[in-house]
Amino acid sequence: MSFTAALIVGIFFGFILQKVGFTRYSKIVNVYRFTDLSVLKFMLTAIVVGSVGIYLLYDLGLANLTGSTPTYLVGNFVGALIFGTGMALAGF
Repeated sequence: MSFTAALIVGIFFGFILQKVGFTRYSKIVNVYRFTDLSVLKFMLTAIVVGSVGIYLLYDLGLANLTGSTPTYLVGNFVGALIFGTGMALAGF
């Protein structure tokens, strides 16, 4: 059930990113040039809304925050390399 919910939320989030135009090369390049901060604003808004949502679910007793898993540095590093490579190839 949780995998299906995560998949649906991920598809919805990706659809919104596509519709807003965050997959366009010029939009991403302008973020790095500090001429268009809409991507940064959108991502920060998503982080804030997600954080508030998680703590609201916790306060309502629908989420458990005590069972967090430890961070795996190698997995994070490999994931960052894959993500960065994909972003570089998409921009190229």
